[in-house]
Amino acid sequence: MTPEVRLDRGLAELGLDLSPEAKRKLLDYLALLAKWNSVYNLTAIRDPDKMVSNHLLDSLAVTSLLPTVPILDVGAGAGLPGIPLAIARPEVGVTLVDSSQKKAAFMQQAAAELGLANVTALHQRVETWRPATRFPAVISRAFAELADFLRLARHLLAPGGAFYAMKGKRPEDEIKRLPHGFRVRDVIELTVPGLGAERCLIVIEATA
Repeated sequence: MTPEVRLDRGLAELGLDLSPEAKRKLLDYLALLAKWNSVYNLTAIRDPDKMVSNHLLDSLAVTSLLPTVPILDVGAGAGLPGIPLAIARPEVGVTLVDSSQKKAAFMQQAAAELGLANVTALHQRVETWRPATRFPAVISRAFAELADFLRLARHLLAPGGAFYAMKGKRPEDEIKRLPHGFRVRDVIELTVPGLGAERCLIVIEATA
């Protein structure tokens, strides 16, 4: 099965109706990631089919669960989930932040080559970055334990906003260790086409 067919089938299973241009950009993003990966080792997954499920479809599985507001992706790495989300939802501004210079450089290059006007990629440490405006949605994908994610990014969340933590199996122990001032609003089980592994999205809001 080609990456194109795998992507089409996966999007259908997720109920996502993307334009031909968006699908092309998703596959172009993977090609760019594979190219940079040969030099900079941005991701351990190198098989094209696995990259479709583990990177694209895994990121896009949360598309319909996020509000249509500016999104901050912290610890974005190679741009996951932020770049696939930005391609799927071009009307939403997505800011990507990572402490690695080479990963930030890749994200900046990808946004430029793919023509993603809604993407801003920055080389910053989450805990010390002080943007002019805060974000109503802050997302992470395997960035850190929940408590650390909240502690490091608390100052970046706008009032009334929410954190969205993409995780594998429901992390009961991490949920129990949530710091004071936060509560879990929802835990949503995800089914990622072709992945064969447990995934969930944990939505957390500040209570103080």
